[in-house]
Amino acid sequence: MHLRAQLYQQFDADPSLPVPAENYRGWRDVDIELAPAHTALVVMHAWDSGEPHEFPGWRRAVEYMPRAEHILHEVFPKLLSAVRDSPLPVFHVVGGDSDYYSHLRGYQRALALVGSSTAASSKIEPVKSDPIFDQLRRLRHDAITPGADNAADVAAGFEQVGFAREAFPVGDEGIAKNGVQLAALCRAHGINHLIYVGFAINWCLLMSPGGMVDMARHGCLCSTIREAVTAVENRETAREEREKQQALWRVSVEFGFVFALADFLNALPRR
Repeated sequence: MHLRAQLYQQFDADPSLPVPAENYRGWRDVDIELAPAHTALVVMHAWDSGEPHEFPGWRRAVEYMPRAEHILHEVFPKLLSAVRDSPLPVFHVVGGDSDYYSHLRGYQRALALVGSSTAASSKIEPVKSDPIFDQLRRLRHDAITPGADNAADVAAGFEQVGFAREAFPVGDEGIAKNGVQLAALCRAHGINHLIYVGFAINWCLLMSPGGMVDMARHGCLCSTIREAVTAVENRETAREEREKQQALWRVSVEFGFVFALADFLNALPRR
């Protein structure tokens, strides 16, 4: 599977310049080869978040939802259809407070691969809290995100979260809720390169259980498709989606490669 990829050349800084990093070579196109037998598409946190009027406070706190819905409608159908017609497996990483997946064959298969006791042992025991710690967490909750007025809608939205229609697993496609389960699916399929799509590239896809940080520790390359992700933005970055650009840079420098959707689709082999 030959295709063009984007990578960021993080060298050579020039100490003689006022800003040494401005001598980095930056983004470059390279022609690479992927092994279909060892590559999988990972769909992560592609949720049905309800209609805009249902949980308005959630949308006030999570501004990327309209962009995610556009990607679900415009990108996911052709992307998932093409991958399912190719030798590449599709894995799904789930999360949130709603159990919308444990009855599905793909999750039961992942659980069987690791055993329920191993899956449970991956849960991290938090450190002990204290009154000052609790006060600081309340301050962050109310003053940073999601805001006290939005908290009820966010909680209600997460209670009903489920797969978006465009991202619903087909057959026994593997479903994992953490890195241990996703690594077990990788080993069962002989996968060492994961191509992530979903929401959001600078948040869940990087840091949540089963995200790139987790899977890099298991030895996987972790890449992404530029048009199939969006990012959590802030007031200063949202108009130009600068946080997405920063996250794509991080993927290239730390985890894997960045692909353009057209290049990826054109390179996919057929069964």
